[in-house]
Amino acid sequence: MREGIHPAYGPVVFRDRAADHAFLTRSTMTSDKTVEWEDGNTYPVVDVEISNVSHPFYTGNARVLDTAGRVERFERRYGRRP
Repeated sequence: MREGIHPAYGPVVFRDRAADHAFLTRSTMTSDKTVEWEDGNTYPVVDVEISNVSHPFYTGNARVLDTAGRVERFERRYGRRP
């Protein structure tokens, strides 16, 4: 590989704010914020909105959409087809 063209690849903590869950992994992402991890070292932390701990697909808490209400609203707005 050529020197100087690749981003730095190192340990980063990703923190899911919705589920209050964090995990340490390696990434090219960086952050000005840091956190002290369980091993006593300080790592950059990246806050994410959703992860496997809070995602509806993995948790089984999928939202049910009101499709009947949408159809009725469409028919009121544009009328029924003959």
